[in-house]
Parts: sequence; C-alpha cells; structure tokens
Amino acid sequence: MPAATDNLAAFVLEIHHRLSDVYGRQIKYFHDLDPLSELVSALLSHRTKNAASGKAFHNLRELFGTWEAVRDAPTHLVEEAIYPCTWPEQKAPRIQQVLRLVTELRGELSLDFLADMDVTTARAWLEQLPGVGPKTSAAVLSFSLLRGKALPVDSHHFRVAVRLGIISEKIGEARSHKVLEDLLPADFSAQDVYDNHQVMMKHGQKVCFYNNPACRECVLLDLCPTGQRRLGIGDQPAQAKR
Repeated sequence: MPAATDNLAAFVLEIHHRLSDVYGRQIKYFHDLDPLSELVSALLSHRTKNAASGKAFHNLRELFGTWEAVRDAPTHLVEEAIYPCTWPEQKAPRIQQVLRLVTELRGELSLDFLADMDVTTARAWLEQLPGVGPKTSAAVLSFSLLRGKALPVDSHHFRVAVRLGIISEKIGEARSHKVLEDLLPADFSAQDVYDNHQVMMKHGQKVCFYNNPACRECVLLDLCPTGQRRLGIGDQPAQAKR
C-alpha cells in the first residue's frame, strides 16, 4: 500500500524535525575510532551502560596496546580487563573469537577494507561474525570513522518508535532497523541518519522513559497514541489508526 507507506514516511519525517528542534541537528559524532576499534567498543556495550563499557574499552587499550595483543592474550586477562562491563566472562572469549576470525578471513586484523564496500555489503560482511547483529553492524559503520549511512536502533529508539505507532513491538529490535531506516528520506545523508538515531535515543532517555514517561512535556504528544491514552485526552491521531 504505497499511500500508507508514504503517509508513514511523512509522519516519521515530522517526528524527526520536531525532535531535531529540541535536541539539535548536525550532532557531533561521539567517537572517532577506526572500524575495528568501534566493533570492539560495540561488543563491550551490549547491555552495559556507556560509562562502564567505556572504562572496559580503555582498559583493553591501556593494558594490551594493540588488538593483536588482545586477540592473543590469555582469555582470563582479557576478562579481568573488561570487568566493568556486564558478562565479562562471556564477552572476553567472544571478542577474541571475533578478532581471530577477522584475521583468518582477511589475513590481517583490520576492518578498514569496509570503506570500499557499499553499506549493505559491509553490514552483511560484519553480520557473519559471531555476536554481530543489525545494531552492531550499523553502529560500526555509522559511529566509526567510516561515517556510513546506517541507522542503529537501541532500546530507547525502539521504545519511542513503538509508542508512536511507527512499528509494532512484535517485530523486535533486530528487524526494526531496516523498517525504520527505510522510512527515512532517500536523500538523507549519513549525518542526517545519525541525527535521527541520536534524537530518537535522546528522547527516550530524557522524556519517553521506560517507566512513567513524561507525556505532558512531550513535543510529540499530539502525534502519540500511547501518550494520549495514558493521559486520557483526545482521540488517537489518524496516523496511529492507519
């Protein structure tokens, strides 16, 4: 149903503009890492707060110096280094497994070659690695110095999209990446896509909380069927009834 798709895309763009008015545009990238370092950072960040995963990443860099040294180190030393993050006993062997596999597949420990691939091909290559799904592949391409046009969807982003009626919660975070990215304008730049991730995430962190969202303070309340139901005001917007 192209008309419905077009209507939903327009709805998503309106949300993007409103949130950009609040949280900003041309948002500064928070990392300036090569893609391999970004991959390690992303693997550490699973179900872990940024401060803790950042400390774990710093420890690896400080103690081992190179990713080759991390790859070849006794696993218990890697586990000890990444103690600030959740499940270090699982992440240490997984990170080493990934580093070994990259070396085996490429003959060297580097992901710089991804710069020569289109985004779809690069994401498929990354997702063959253990523990790398759509969120991680998008993060590597978008957040690293590759600055690729890929949309990561974290739990905050996903929650906001579900409450607005853009997607169904049933599709899950993994499948939501492509659906949400496909709804963005085709002429969006990589920076625009990154901005969309950032403003949706920030809105989830600052207003659309998991518990007790601040609906009365939300700039999207007139568009949000969930917020209107919570507050018992008005009818659900036409977009939500599609």
